[in-house]
Amino acid sequence: MSELKIQCPKCSNEIELTEQLAGPMLAELRATFNDELAKQEAQATKALAAARAQAKDAAKAETAAEQAALEERIKEQGEKLREAQMVQAAALKREQELKDKEAEMELTLQKMLAAERPALAEKLTREANEKAELKLAEQEQVMQGMKRQIEALKQKSEQGSMQTQGEAAEIVLEETIGAAFPMDSFVPIAKGVSGADVRQDVTATNGIAGSILWESKRTKNWTASWLAKLRDDQRAAGCEVAVIASQALPEGIDSFGMIDGIWVCAPRYAVPLASSLRQGLIDLANAKGRAMGQETKMEMIYDYLTGTQFKQRVDAIVERFEDMQDNLRKERVFIEKQWALRAKQIDLVIASTVGMHGDLQGIAGRSMPDIESVEALLIGKDD
Repeated sequence: MSELKIQCPKCSNEIELTEQLAGPMLAELRATFNDELAKQEAQATKALAAARAQAKDAAKAETAAEQAALEERIKEQGEKLREAQMVQAAALKREQELKDKEAEMELTLQKMLAAERPALAEKLTREANEKAELKLAEQEQVMQGMKRQIEALKQKSEQGSMQTQGEAAEIVLEETIGAAFPMDSFVPIAKGVSGADVRQDVTATNGIAGSILWESKRTKNWTASWLAKLRDDQRAAGCEVAVIASQALPEGIDSFGMIDGIWVCAPRYAVPLASSLRQGLIDLANAKGRAMGQETKMEMIYDYLTGTQFKQRVDAIVERFEDMQDNLRKERVFIEKQWALRAKQIDLVIASTVGMHGDLQGIAGRSMPDIESVEALLIGKDD
């Protein structure tokens, strides 16, 4: 190790720094250094403590601010939660009120249905019986008419299909009107004598009130010359009224009407038109008895049957006839809808019952016994 030397500040001579000479100096420097180091360490410790205290205070302040903000948010969330709970409670209350109202309405409906069921069942049974009786009567009448038509067709088959169909229509017309007015007399018109088919002598309490001459047509097209021909037949037969019942109607007539003094109607309106015509003849016969000598019988009949009053009366009868048919159709549709609704409700009840039984079997396993009535419901539903 090389020796350390220092220069004298006064004489500028170098002096060898030995241990004896440097020891006190080094000790003094070391003490000075240690004192300075201790001071710096104390200052650093103090500064660190101050910084820690400051940081702690800042952290406390920040924590307090965050806690205050958190408490404010918690308070706001609590307010929102209370509002949501109030809204939910109101909704639940409203839902329960609606359920109670629905249950009350269902109970009221069940009571109404229970009260109306016997009357409805009685009405349906009565209507079903009436319809069945009417259907049987109609079928019987159709069968008898068909038998007579077959016999007539067999006898007249050599005259051609058109003539046969016309004669069958004549028979049906005569039988239909005859069945509707059994108190009147019906006289067939001999074939080849005229185009008319049958004369209806209207019977009143005081005798024959008048006659209606009927002619049936079963063709695809209307022929205007039929009117003049039937007027000639009417005069020859001495009938007060003449009617053509035709499947093909002239333009402007879809049910019935008068053309050139001759009544024209579709076959389905023959009975209501005949009812109005015969009632008009009866009324005129009665009026003739009360006002004998004022007008001739033919003039009175013509004036009445061609007047507005009689046309309105026939319109009213046909309108009531059509209203009855429409009401009957509406009642049938209503009853069919009610039956379909009841069947759907029964299916839902059966499905719910069978489903509940299946759920219980799935939970209880084999310990759940089979219920024959439930199985019978399921079998009946499948059938």
